[in-house]
Amino acid sequence: MPKAYWNGAVLADSEETIVLEARHYFPPGSVRSEYLQESQTRTRDPDKGEARYFHVTVGGRLNADAAWTYRKPKPAARHVKDYVAFWHDVEVE
Repeated sequence: MPKAYWNGAVLADSEETIVLEARHYFPPGSVRSEYLQESQTRTRDPDKGEARYFHVTVGGRLNADAAWTYRKPKPAARHVKDYVAFWHDVEVE
């Protein structure tokens, strides 16, 4: 089962991830939201739409913009709507 870890905490785990562009996207219900705080960062992808980012905070440590989601994805990415992906030293195994 894929799990996302950072600073000793499990941020998400699910057997229902979607792999897109070599990243696991976790269903919203599998993500431990207590570790996430929405940031002001937004990016645009021509195929997926606007990504909204989250800071990850565990044990008093901040990992800025380490997670993102597509709340209103373009049609090509509608299957990952509201799913959460990670980067910036978050390990997924």
